[in-house]
Parts: sequence; structure tokens; C-alpha cells
Amino acid sequence: IPTVAHLTCVGSTKFELIEILKQYKNSGIKSILALRGDPQGGPTAAWQSIADGLDHADQLVEMAMKLGGLEVGVAAFPDGHPASNGDFDKDIQTLLRKEAAGASFATTQFFFEVDKWQALVDNLAKHGSTLPIIAGILPVTNVSQLNRMSELGGTPIPASIASAFDALKDKPEDVRKLGVELATKLCEDLLEAGVPGLHFYTMNTSTATQEIFAQIKDKKRS
Repeated sequence: IPTVAHLTCVGSTKFELIEILKQYKNSGIKSILALRGDPQGGPTAAWQSIADGLDHADQLVEMAMKLGGLEVGVAAFPDGHPASNGDFDKDIQTLLRKEAAGASFATTQFFFEVDKWQALVDNLAKHGSTLPIIAGILPVTNVSQLNRMSELGGTPIPASIASAFDALKDKPEDVRKLGVELATKLCEDLLEAGVPGLHFYTMNTSTATQEIFAQIKDKKRS
């Protein structure tokens, strides 16, 4: 099974990160997702540097590329990274640096509007980027979990979606049904827009993702 190992800079020295990368290679892993990671306190908290560590994901990309033998992916944020404070161009420049360092794909934080993914792709293209942007999809199965993830990751929930889930919060099966319906529609719209891939945040409830995949597959066949 092809495996993508997620690696962050949090709390590790350069030596430790290199040793982890070597272990990945020795284990037959050929692809990693290079992340800065969130400091203690969440994405909006102040970053805590450590002695002889790394402070940015592009540095981790460079390290992995120098070691060689690994495909390196990075994170992207259609709704903007919390630390960017609404400066979308800052996110674009960060992605461009990661691409220049050797990243060959990006996977996004979850989002709910296809226009957000399209705007990210279009802005990158204006700068000559060819970085494939894989869309992150969250099939919502739990309202409390959705609100918590939105708070931690800084992903806004559109008002219409928030109110629809809030009205069903005491009906778990209806929440799950709506989550599958919305995620399926988003996937269909993204595929129509030319997305190179879909990444599902299953949150240990993979049956919802399986349902979405089956619906998409059946529709493409028809």
C-alpha cells in the first residue's frame, strides 16, 4: 500500500529529522508530507523554536530533497493559513517557496467551497506554478468535531452549512447523511473543475468516505 508519512518540524532537531527521514527510506516509504506543524496551543499560537531545529516547512522540504529518494508534498490552505492573518498572497508566496525547494504536490486543509480551491490554483498559476493541488475533503459525521476542527485549523464554515448542521446536531444519523451529501457534491464539483486528486480526512469513520467514493464512481460510469 503506497504510504505518505506526515512529518513535522515540531520539537525535533535537524539531526533527529534526518534520522527519521532515513528510517522512512529504510522502511520502503517513498513519499512524505513535509509540515511545519502546529505549536502547542494550536495553529494561531506563537511558534516555539528549538536549538538546531527548523522553523518552516520549506526548510524541511530542502532537507528531504538533499537526502534524496523521496517524493515530497506540502500543505496548502484554500481559506488561508491562520498565521497569515488574512494575507492570502503570503500563503501563495509560501507555497511557491516550497515548490522551489522541491515539493512536487500539495494537499489542502479541508474546505467547503470549490471556488476557494480554484482561487488558490489560479493564483499559483499566475506565478508560473505547476504544483498539483490535491483537495482535502472532510465528510462531516459529528457537529462538535467539525466545530472543534474549524476552530483549531482556522477553516471557516459557510453560514448555510453551519446552520444546516446545527439544526441536526441532536440527530447523528441525519448529520452523517448531510455530511456525505455535501462532501459528495463538493467532490463532483472539484472533479469537474479538474482537481488532480482528492484527500479524505476520515477521522476514523471511513464508512462515510467509502459511500462518497462509491457515489462518485457510479456517477462517472453513468
